[in-house]
This record gives sequence, C-alpha cells and structure tokens, in this order.
Amino acid sequence: MASYVLVPSEPDAPLKEEHPLIDIDHTVWIQLFLFFVVAFIGSRLLFRPYLRMRDERTAGIEGARDEAARLSAEADARLAHYEREIAAARAKAQDERRAIRTEAAARQREVTDKARADATRDYDNQRSRVERETNAARQQLMPRAAQVAEEIAGKLLGRKVDA
Repeated sequence: MASYVLVPSEPDAPLKEEHPLIDIDHTVWIQLFLFFVVAFIGSRLLFRPYLRMRDERTAGIEGARDEAARLSAEADARLAHYEREIAAARAKAQDERRAIRTEAAARQREVTDKARADATRDYDNQRSRVERETNAARQQLMPRAAQVAEEIAGKLLGRKVDA
C-alpha cells in the first residue's frame, strides 16, 4: 500500500511524489513476529524471574514479620508468666516475713516475760533474804543495843548514863 503526498518544491514546478514516513508492507508481519519472540524470551528470561524474585522477597519479608510478631508475642507471654511467678514469690516471701516477725515478736514477749518473772522472783528472794538477815541482825543486836547506847551516851557526855 503506497500513499503519495504531493508537495510542490518550487512554486511553478510540477508536483513530485515523495515516499511516506512509515511504509506499511509485508515487513510488518516480520516485525510483529520478532516482537512476540522478544516478548516471549524476555518474559521467560527476564520478567518472570524478576517477578518471582520479588514475590519470594515479599514472602520472605512477610514471613520474617510474622515470625517477629510470633516471637514478640511469645516473649510477651513469657514475660507475663515470669512477672506472675515473681509476684507470687514476693507474696510468699512477704507471708514468710510476716510469719517470722510474728514468731519473733512472740518469742521476744516470751523471753521478756520470763526475764521479768525471773527478775521479780530474784527481787522477792533477795528482799526476803535481806528482811530475814535484817530481822536476825535486829534479834542479835537488840539485846546489845541498850548497852551500846549507854556506852556511846557516856562517852559523849563524859559520864556514866543509866538506862
């Protein structure tokens, strides 16, 4: 198929035929065939491997994100479990401390009461001993008290005093 464009080169010159810019003929089929061959080869050797690589990379990234999310959830669960265990251990330790303090306070009261009772008993024993010794000394010294008094008064007055 030929198309002709008539363009005068000079104002009075007769019209000449020029060839078209794009000539459509039987080579179109060869070019179309070559385009499909290159597209097929490009698809098999370039585009499909590239798209497969992108899909694998995306899947790898998504898999890594899913794995990271799973590991994060697992770590959070472990942390919560450890925190519960620590809270339980603290509560148990607090209960044991409270029991030990209660026991120590009871023991302290017991020791204090025993010491107080011992001190009171010792005080009463010593007091009664002192009273006995005082009474014994009085019993022993009373008969001589009048005589000693007369002697002291006589020495002070310088003469003999009778009772």
